[in-house]
Amino acid sequence: MPQEAWIDALPQAVLLTRAGLVTRLNAAASRLWGVSQERANGRPVLEIVRRHTLETLVERGGELELEVSGRTLRCTATHHEDYGALIVEDVTEHRRREAELREATAVLSHEFRTPVAALRGVLEALEYDMPQDLAQNFVRQGLQETERLARLVEDLAVGFRPTRARTLPLAEAFARAERLLSSELSAKHTSLTFGQDYLVRADPDKLLQVLLNLIENALKYGPAGEPIHVRTAARGTWIEVSVLDSGPAIPDTETLFQAHTRGKTAHGQGSGMGLYIVRSIVHGWGGQAWAERNEEEGRNAFSFTLPGVAGLGQG
Repeated sequence: MPQEAWIDALPQAVLLTRAGLVTRLNAAASRLWGVSQERANGRPVLEIVRRHTLETLVERGGELELEVSGRTLRCTATHHEDYGALIVEDVTEHRRREAELREATAVLSHEFRTPVAALRGVLEALEYDMPQDLAQNFVRQGLQETERLARLVEDLAVGFRPTRARTLPLAEAFARAERLLSSELSAKHTSLTFGQDYLVRADPDKLLQVLLNLIENALKYGPAGEPIHVRTAARGTWIEVSVLDSGPAIPDTETLFQAHTRGKTAHGQGSGMGLYIVRSIVHGWGGQAWAERNEEEGRNAFSFTLPGVAGLGQG
């Protein structure tokens, strides 16, 4: 009937019933269950939806979600006397966006935890009387952590603006990382050594974020006093950067890059998001990120690639 044409224009699948028998399917429902209106008319609900959970939902009313062939369907049913209606909506994209929001929240929690904790420690220490040179040292540490926080706040806008990629020498990013980590390096009596310089194409802040994450992991899990090496090499048009530490061998390195995953030897608090963040950033510029154990050297290598630029360090 022409006055019912509106129901076929709905994006949701709609099934109407009377006394447990189907009286109407709209176009979306016909596509969903692969049954025409003519064939469905007068048949039991179960013959059309082919799921006892949906049959029961139509009988009793209510709401549920189903996972069907990789899609998330929100099913809502109403029932009044002999009449019933089932509305099915594909909410896969909505659920994906919710998952991304939860992931972003976890990322922010992970990234802000370290500088906030460090600033708290600095402020608590400054409450006490101490020699002027020691107090100045705490102030310097606080300023370094404030710089990290400022960078993180700036990074919040990355998803809403074009990537700020530019050509830069790796040495520039290495120098920034070493400066920001100087207090942590001193506390662990550890030094950083860097490999050959190369020109690369990347967002400088994101490259720094990757380096800080990998070097901080090496500081956390490597033995105190052992230098941390950042090795570089050209791989065709890509530059490979590896952060090497002398910590214990890591089993199942691939799972470390999954969200909310920490290594079996991990200690202390942590969200397990650090390496997930690294891989996400590196994939953003088209590179790869991985971890492996070099048994000959007795070291763990956490590596990533980024686009190289013909010139410095390349023949």
